[in-house]
Amino acid sequence: MHEILRHRCDTPPLTATVPFTKRLAASVAGCGKRKVWLDPNEVNEISNANSRQTVRKLLSDGLIIKKPVTMHSRASARELTAARRIGRHRGYGKRKGTADARMPTAVMWMRRLRVLRRLLVKYRAAGKIDKHLYHELYHLSKGNTFKHKRALVEHIHRAKAEKQREIKLKEEMDAKRAKTKAARERRQERIQTKRNQMPGDEELTPAQQQPQ
Repeated sequence: MHEILRHRCDTPPLTATVPFTKRLAASVAGCGKRKVWLDPNEVNEISNANSRQTVRKLLSDGLIIKKPVTMHSRASARELTAARRIGRHRGYGKRKGTADARMPTAVMWMRRLRVLRRLLVKYRAAGKIDKHLYHELYHLSKGNTFKHKRALVEHIHRAKAEKQREIKLKEEMDAKRAKTKAARERRQERIQTKRNQMPGDEELTPAQQQPQ
């Protein structure tokens, strides 16, 4: 028994293996084991490195190298995105979900309504529409009357033209009524003047009014 223990104590310590050195080098370099390069011509010296200090010396000597970070170019991804924006790669074979899943109708509705409301606010601030027309068009937009901005702009132009036409008709009717009223007043004045000029219309004296 004593001989066995003496034999174990007399045996030299085991040298570090290459995987252990690689793991130690990754820890010292602050990277993963995949990023550590070991010089294949210096395997014996590398395998004897069993401490961090020795590994640091090997790193400084160039026997162990930390590989550079691999660059992943975005050029192909940008080209694909630009192609998809003009309609490429969007056929039936590329679609994996339903139409509502790919573009929800609620999102489309919110985007369209926000465009219409921004236009109404812009026109009201610029004085192109008054607050009454703004209120009316706001509720018409909420009621899904306008499918796009062009329809709303055309409706605004038609509404303004109709309002101008109504104002013009009202002015014409007011002018016509004023003209008719003036003509009627002139006619009444002429009639009254003629009545005043007639001799039989003179007032009788009290003596003439007494019966004979």
